[in-house]
Amino acid sequence: MSLFAGAAAQAGVAAHEFPSIDGGTLNTGDWAGQPVLVVNTASQCGFTGQYDGLQALYDTYRDRGLVVLAVPSDDFNQELASAEEVKEFCEINFGLDLPMTDITHVKGASAHPFYRELAEETGFVPRWNFNKVLIGPEGDVVGTWGSSTKPQSSQITQAIETLLR
Repeated sequence: MSLFAGAAAQAGVAAHEFPSIDGGTLNTGDWAGQPVLVVNTASQCGFTGQYDGLQALYDTYRDRGLVVLAVPSDDFNQELASAEEVKEFCEINFGLDLPMTDITHVKGASAHPFYRELAEETGFVPRWNFNKVLIGPEGDVVGTWGSSTKPQSSQITQAIETLLR
């Protein structure tokens, strides 16, 4: 399976576009060859403090190629009402500068194509906010973790370190 395949995809799976919280789009094909940690997030969740860990992970590994993509979602009824509110909340409270999508569905029939494909190929569906999916440089799913696994846990950092340039 190749979820972030670019033009040279062996499996023929197209890259995914997400609407960016900053306007425009984020194309996962732009990150082909890099590991990407995709995390469905929410601003009013008991796990929201994990934003600090996500930013720290990004700060630690971005120069070596890691992308951390935050995907705000209201699928569990814990996100603010608008992308503007989410962006302001994350900047003020956590100083986030990692890539972030607009508010996006991550489960069910309305799920973003990335999450639908992830579910079809691996069976993984976010069961709550702050579920983490590590995509390897070739677009394969390297690992998935639930909400209680912190971004800087040894399971996640060890998996990331094996993928970095």
